Amino acid sequence: MQNIVPVKWVLARLYESDIVIVDCRFQLGQPESGRRAYEEGHIPGAIYLDLEKDLSGPIDEHGGRHPLPDAAELAARFGKAGIGNESRVVAYDDQGGAMASRLWWLLRYLGHTNVSVMEGGFSAWKNAGCPVSAEQKIIIPAPFLATVQHNMLIEADEVRESLGAEGFVLIDSRETPRYRGEVEPIDPVAGHIPGAKNRFWAEGRRADGTWKSADEQRERFADLSPDDEIVVYCGSGVTATPNVIALQEAGFTRVKLYAGSWSDWISYEGNPVATGEE
Repeated sequence: MQNIVPVKWVLARLYESDIVIVDCRFQLGQPESGRRAYEEGHIPGAIYLDLEKDLSGPIDEHGGRHPLPDAAELAARFGKAGIGNESRVVAYDDQGGAMASRLWWLLRYLGHTNVSVMEGGFSAWKNAGCPVSAEQKIIIPAPFLATVQHNMLIEADEVRESLGAEGFVLIDSRETPRYRGEVEPIDPVAGHIPGAKNRFWAEGRRADGTWKSADEQRERFADLSPDDEIVVYCGSGVTATPNVIALQEAGFTRVKLYAGSWSDWISYEGNPVATGEE
């Protein structure tokens, strides 16, 4: 499956038996708003998965604000939600694709590659005049066997040991003022991991909300080499995932997610912090 699919693609396959559509809408700071929005209206047949309750693990001393769930528990959660190994999954949100991209990444991390993000999210679906329903489908659990792709992930100690190494590239996906350390509305320490390049995740989309083409994504990352080991992070490992997709679309294959991201990095005393431009 393609990483990004248009609304028309989803509409044409809406009632195919192996399609599982997942509503991932979520607002940081308003944890119940996504579920409420889903209950008010969603793509017919869609199920709802919550960023913090379903797609993140419990918060601990380390691991960041949205820690990765335990792989076995996440696989069981997907199966209970009706996502099986043979399912074709389409994820959407109304947050520019950030929450849907988190589900995309998690499924691929568990070895399930038949997953796409719907372009434009729920707003694009409604604006196209597509059907909306408040009915919640009866979920039939499906067998989901995970094959964890450990090579998609990197931990804080590996990042620390690789700082400054040739061919090791860090991509900070947050807005530039947060990257520079000028503001920090969420985490207790401002700044970025030393050496990181700033590529705000939302710049992977055009002004109308559609995703940029592969050529346009290549332009965003023109200073990188296909031979680089690229590590992407953000504040908590969520908005980094659209940049992972963008890098894949641009043809980069050696891409890892630092899932704990900035909120994990600063939880370790002594980890270096940089501010300003690099």
